[in-house]
Amino acid sequence: MNQRRQGPTVVQTDFKGLGPRRQGKVRDIYDLGDALLLIATDRISAFDVILPDPIPGKGILLTRMSTFWFNWLWAMEDIVPHHLITADVDEFPEACRPYRDQLAGRSMLVQKVAPLPVECIVRGYLAGSGWKEYKSGGAVCGVPLPKGLTESDRLPEPVFTPSTKATTGHDVNIPFAEMTGRIGEALAKEVREVSLKIYTRAAAYAEQRGILIADTKFEFGVAPDTQQLVLIDEVLTPDSSRFWPKDGYRPGRSQPSFDKQFVRDALDAMGWNHQPPAPHLPPDVIAQTADKYAEALRRLTDQG
Repeated sequence: MNQRRQGPTVVQTDFKGLGPRRQGKVRDIYDLGDALLLIATDRISAFDVILPDPIPGKGILLTRMSTFWFNWLWAMEDIVPHHLITADVDEFPEACRPYRDQLAGRSMLVQKVAPLPVECIVRGYLAGSGWKEYKSGGAVCGVPLPKGLTESDRLPEPVFTPSTKATTGHDVNIPFAEMTGRIGEALAKEVREVSLKIYTRAAAYAEQRGILIADTKFEFGVAPDTQQLVLIDEVLTPDSSRFWPKDGYRPGRSQPSFDKQFVRDALDAMGWNHQPPAPHLPPDVIAQTADKYAEALRRLTDQG
C-alpha cells in the first residue's frame, strides 16, 4: 500500500525545561504542573516488551486516531468525559514551542487525573488470550461463555474482562471480583458499564466503515477535584484494539487485521519466547505494520 507518512521518526524525547519525564511502553509523558503532555513516539511493544525497531510515523497515526475518537466522544458525554484538552501545538504552553517540530501531530495536552490500577478490556469476539482461556475452561476472566464457540466467533454480547496494569512484566487477566477488591465495588461497576457503552457505540460505527473491533482496551482515571471518572490515555487505536476487515471476516480461524497482531504473529514465527530482549523486526514487517495502521485510520476517519 505504501501510504505516505509525515514527520521525523521519534523513538524517545528529552525536552529540557518541560518538567519531569516518565516513559511508558510507547509514550513519553511530561508533567507541566497543571496538565500533562503526552507524546506518542514510534516505539512499539509486543507481549509487553518494547521492540528494538520503531515503526516510522506510528506515533502520528496513533495520535490522529485517538484525537478522532476523543472528538467523536464529545457527542457521548452522557457516557464519560475524557482527558484531552488539545492536540494543537499552537495552543500548548510557551515552554513547548522550542520542540514544536517534534511535537506536531504526535502529542496531546491532557488533564491530570489519578489513573486506575487496572486495564479495562471489552471483547466482542473470541480472540487472543480470550480464545486461549475459553479453550481451556469455557470462560474468559471468570465470565462463562456458551459451549461450542470457535476462534473469532462473535460473542452473544460484549464482555468486560479487566486485567492488571503492570509497570514491569506482563499484564494478567483478572476476574471482575478481583478488580472490585482493587478499586471498590461502586467504581468497578461504573467502569464496566462505561467501557461496554463506549465499545458498543464505537463498534457499531466502525462496522459501518468496514472494520470489526474484535476487542479493545480502555484506561480510566479519577479527577482529583470532582472524583469523576475520566477516559484517559489512547482510545480505540491499532495499538490497543484488534481491528478486522469486515469483508474478510471468517469465524473458525485467526483473522487478517489492521493492528499490532501482525507484529505478534511475525515475532511468534521467529520463535521468540516473549522475554526481553526482543528480536529485530524484518524491514518488510515494519513497512507493512505502518501501512496497516494507516489503512485503519483511513477507513475509520477518511484521513490519509
